[in-house]
Amino acid sequence: MTQNKSAFRIEKDFLGEKEVPVDAYYGVQTLRGKDNFHITGTPMSAEPYFVKAFGYVKKACAMANRDLGCIDGTIANAIIGACDRLIAGELRDQFVTDFIQGGAGTSTNMNANEVIANVALESLGRPLGDYDYISPNNHVNFGQSTNDVYPTAFRLALILRLASYMEALRKLQGSFFAKAKEFERVLKMGRTHLQDAVPMSLGQEFHGWGTTIGEEVDRIVEVRRLLHEINLGATAIGTTVTAAPGYPELATRYLSELTGNEFILGGDLVEATSDTGAYVQLSGILKRTSTKLTKICNDIRMLASGPRCGFNEINLPQMQPGSSIMPGKVNPVIPESVNQTGFLVIGLDLTVTLAASAGQLQLNVMEPVITFALFTSIFTMENAVNGLRVHCIDGITANAEHTRDMVLNSLGIITVLKPSLGYMQCAEIVHECYETGKSLHDVVVKERKLLTQEHWDEVFSFENLINPKFEK
Repeated sequence: MTQNKSAFRIEKDFLGEKEVPVDAYYGVQTLRGKDNFHITGTPMSAEPYFVKAFGYVKKACAMANRDLGCIDGTIANAIIGACDRLIAGELRDQFVTDFIQGGAGTSTNMNANEVIANVALESLGRPLGDYDYISPNNHVNFGQSTNDVYPTAFRLALILRLASYMEALRKLQGSFFAKAKEFERVLKMGRTHLQDAVPMSLGQEFHGWGTTIGEEVDRIVEVRRLLHEINLGATAIGTTVTAAPGYPELATRYLSELTGNEFILGGDLVEATSDTGAYVQLSGILKRTSTKLTKICNDIRMLASGPRCGFNEINLPQMQPGSSIMPGKVNPVIPESVNQTGFLVIGLDLTVTLAASAGQLQLNVMEPVITFALFTSIFTMENAVNGLRVHCIDGITANAEHTRDMVLNSLGIITVLKPSLGYMQCAEIVHECYETGKSLHDVVVKERKLLTQEHWDEVFSFENLINPKFEK
């Protein structure tokens, strides 16, 4: 079947001509990238903050080049107007290049250049593809290289993406703290080595989880500061070749003003162009958070195990039938999904590490896979964190009577008597109880008469078990 030639326009680069869909805002170089790289199946458009970031960066560059007299004012303003549409969230469907690509991100940079050029042409009443008037390379990309624009847009997009991820973590922390308040008088047994240790409240356990999530937000705040150092204006390798004098500083200042984020131009642009250390550190923080969340979800699954033959200390919201063969079974599917997300992030951290170490000389050409890995990590973790809060934590209930009975029947509570009875005598009592099945109360109060009933009641009151007083 013969295709309708009117559905295409002909564009050419130094490799030759290609047919581009007539109404596409991208052009020939984008199409080559789209055709060459079928890797993840995930186009740049899947990360809206990345598209928006390119809009901000290209706008700052156009403003700087306009002010320095490098680009005609009419053309520069048309480019700026096109960038505003990207910033507003428009035209995302025109960003079609795969996240993983050869060329250090050149296909993605040219995708942005061509879309911006064609939108600018359209705004001036010119036909799409009229690159003699507004060129993706000569105008939109003036004084730029993929090697400074791509990482700058990437860093800005990470800053924007991390803001919503941090908010998700803060909300999860708030849910843990709310449950901590709700369960503050639920007595339970703490455990070490999966063995009975000493009593605590269920509220203390939830509060600890909230505290550890808050620490992760603090670490993200710290690492995010590293992303504010950029190499905009460094061009190909950091020597600022083709950039006008003063352009790097001016473009950086405009980017700061446009975004409300204070960006700093790298002091050594050659180093800044090849360095990916900030990504490694950020990835490490994402791995750290996923590790902590995996531990928390493992705890939650264990505390909810049973219901008849497990810990059965807490009840999780029942989200779906858990088995195709066992009637009535309900599984902890939400914590399980968070665990799996954590494992993905841990694996992607290794990807970032390997890619960062694979840079050669003045450029790390592996930055696209770092981009894919970090965006995937943040996006999936944000979804997992929100799902954990909404579908699990907020709906947890406690089996308070059961947990209290386990504490009072435990041999671990003998630890409270160690200061007054001594380690050896307490150990002998526990051994006797273990061998005979007697309760601590029977041996300590009734048989050995080491404590009066009144003293026993005082020592083993809820308040003293949760916040024990030292006794000689």
